[in-house]
Amino acid sequence: MERKMKEVIKLERESVIPILKPKLIMTLANLIEQEEGMNSAFAGNICLIESLKVFAEHGSDRAEFVKLCKRVEYTIRAWYLLQFEDLMQLYSLFDPVSGAKKLEQQNLSPTEIDVLEQNFLTYLFQVMDKSNFKITSDDEIEVALSGQYLLNLPIKVDESKLDKKLLKTYFADHPHENLPDFSDKYIIFRRGIGIDKTTDYFVLEKVDMLIGRLWGSLLRVTRLDKIFARKPRAHKKDLKKNDDLNSEEDQDDLFVERIRLEKMDLSVKNLLRKTTIQEPTFDRIIVVYRRAAPKSETERGIYVKHFKNIPMADLEIVLPEKKNPGLTPMDWVKFLVSAVVGLVAVSGSVEMPKADLWVIFAVLSTVVGYCAKTYFTFQQNMASYQNLITQSMYDKQLDSGKGTLLHLCDDVIQQEVKEVVMSFFILMEQGKATRQDLDLRCEQLIKEEFDESCNFDVDDAVEKLEKLGIVARDSLGRYFCVSLRRANEIIGTTTEELVLKAQQGVMTNP
Repeated sequence: MERKMKEVIKLERESVIPILKPKLIMTLANLIEQEEGMNSAFAGNICLIESLKVFAEHGSDRAEFVKLCKRVEYTIRAWYLLQFEDLMQLYSLFDPVSGAKKLEQQNLSPTEIDVLEQNFLTYLFQVMDKSNFKITSDDEIEVALSGQYLLNLPIKVDESKLDKKLLKTYFADHPHENLPDFSDKYIIFRRGIGIDKTTDYFVLEKVDMLIGRLWGSLLRVTRLDKIFARKPRAHKKDLKKNDDLNSEEDQDDLFVERIRLEKMDLSVKNLLRKTTIQEPTFDRIIVVYRRAAPKSETERGIYVKHFKNIPMADLEIVLPEKKNPGLTPMDWVKFLVSAVVGLVAVSGSVEMPKADLWVIFAVLSTVVGYCAKTYFTFQQNMASYQNLITQSMYDKQLDSGKGTLLHLCDDVIQQEVKEVVMSFFILMEQGKATRQDLDLRCEQLIKEEFDESCNFDVDDAVEKLEKLGIVARDSLGRYFCVSLRRANEIIGTTTEELVLKAQQGVMTNP
């Protein structure tokens, strides 16, 4: 089945290193041994004893590097410990399950509670930023929902069930650019881009598409298409690929292809053939909101829900407080127009001197067929919707509440450790570098060794290295690092290492 044209979506590349920390550290450690040890040992005619010394020296460097990585992680974890503890303590007051009782025990005034909940949101947004989560903008939402994938029903949020004060107050004190229209009621964070493919016959969907196209042709012939035409929404920024993008912008952007039935050439012949459709996914999504309280009560619970691998076109399944889907007003209008057009055509044919029964039959068949198509399509979409909602609850939802916050806290530490380790390794192996050169070298190494691409966050990495005291700048502004042994001496023995030594001592001397 041929496609009419490729549909490519452009998204901003994120500052996430998509490699597990243990794999990253061991790969870099092995590069020290392989590149330095092998090159040094066989660079000239040196004796076997000298070769063994070289290998022993670089084996020691490898051990020092692994030790440094552990000390970096222990130190960064300690830096964030107090902030994370404050975050968890604050959330315990606004946990939808048990927070109300804790707030009651604190005997706090409404004003004091307002301050605490804004403090919680401030900590939460900081952790989101450090975890490289981004707030989905109106442009991204519009592009995501401009197509259909597995969910083909118009899903709407029941805004009357959502609080409009909490987030509105936060964004009034902490302005953000390009916020979505719904940011006063709920906020959607996203991170990571993936691909989801589904292969099936899609018989009913194909029939629906064919009837829809036939109906569109009929509207164009009768010039009724102008009545049903919807005005396109104005874009603040075009997220889709176009020919005017320059090469510098392309390097920082990620292009993903969307394959939909709507863009394929359909015919009666390929109705019974299997078809593969493809949709970009948001690898991780976190939704934050508060339910509206009844008039006689006060609601303080804050919901934080974590989802994975959500197709962009099916983003509606993560929306809070969804309304039960039904036939849209446009569907009812089409029903009525179809009936009127059919009745007019039939009555006109009957009043003719020689009524053509085949014309009457064709008109009635078209009207009845379209009405039946709309009804059965709705029923099928309802079944698919229920299935997707169930799947999102059991398969797609990773966690909620405290579990999501714990995951985010660990995520911050893992990302920052990887950034610091990668930057130090590049400076150690390749020498002095400006901030821009360091950024490019890190991205190049990730591509060469792991075949992955990312927008490396060099600013945060350099800031942490300078704070650790193991990187400095020369008179030209270039960054350089101290030796491995000196770096370990500067950081010093951490509390975790002392605990591990004490545990080993207890095990050896029972």
